[in-house]
Amino acid sequence: MYLNAPFPNSLPKQTTMVQAKAWILRKHFDGFPKDSDFELKEEQLPEPKDGEILFEAVFLSVDPYMRPFSRVRMQEGDVMIGTQVAKVLQSKNPAFPVGAHVVSRSGWRTHTVSDGSGVQLLLSDWPNDVPLSLALGAIGMPGLTALYGLEEVCQLKTGETLLVNAAAGAVGTVAGQIAKLKGCRVIGSAGSEAKVAYLKELGFDEAFNYKTAPSLEQALKEAAPEGYDCFFENVGGAYSSVAIPLMKPFGRIAVCGAISTYNDTTPQTGPFPHLTMIVNQIRMEGFMVGRWEHKNQESQRRLLAWRQEGKLKCPEHVTNGFENMPAAFMGMLRGENLGKAIVKA
Repeated sequence: MYLNAPFPNSLPKQTTMVQAKAWILRKHFDGFPKDSDFELKEEQLPEPKDGEILFEAVFLSVDPYMRPFSRVRMQEGDVMIGTQVAKVLQSKNPAFPVGAHVVSRSGWRTHTVSDGSGVQLLLSDWPNDVPLSLALGAIGMPGLTALYGLEEVCQLKTGETLLVNAAAGAVGTVAGQIAKLKGCRVIGSAGSEAKVAYLKELGFDEAFNYKTAPSLEQALKEAAPEGYDCFFENVGGAYSSVAIPLMKPFGRIAVCGAISTYNDTTPQTGPFPHLTMIVNQIRMEGFMVGRWEHKNQESQRRLLAWRQEGKLKCPEHVTNGFENMPAAFMGMLRGENLGKAIVKA
């Protein structure tokens, strides 16, 4: 919102200020996040200087990584970390024209003044019929995470069997669909019957509810009696301890996340998989999506093409209102979302 109060011609022109809002990490999370850990603050932003731009958030992302990274990358009082799709309102930087849409790692803010660092224009050929919010989901960081985890880390091959846990989330839904496009057999687990049903709609060969399965080990064995060639790991903890012994010899594990451990106040321990990994010669590799940033534009266009061809469905769980950022974040950590959790500002 602009504060454009008229001034008499005899007075010098004053700087136009923008009223912005931002969610602050008031207190580092102790266990599961709670409302009192966040604080909504208002701030006045000046007009951009030479080389700067002012943009307004349209969609904001809430992601699992924010929980552990808030501890290592933030101080109390900092603006919550995160990515948004935003519209350029003012520009004194020719690389970012007014009206353009950008993807920015500017955190939980309604408005931002930036010199362009960490800001990227949306793909120039982004189709008009594709929601901009997908630049935070299946065509953005989560989709790229799925793609690189399968292709670069797992080096998934046609005919192999893939296990995906947290399969109904932002990354898992894309990973399973890409694996099917590559001619693989895909098994997914999720935390509700509705999510399991949706995974089957997406083409997963087998899907089960890990919360109601009498035995996780038995459910995994029944879904793939001969074992798993690849494992796209989003959960960690006890789930990983059960799944690793079911990998085939020379199996590959892409460690994307460990959401079952993020809210622990006491670290989980063992059992330890080392002997199994040695005997079966299993490769387990953690990764972060930024390693392949140089491939992002080409990879996003591949994801867009699959979406336009009807080969990639992009489920979203949308929360309306910037004021609901903490609720959306905590809901995502509780597994309330099917697909990518997004906040519409």
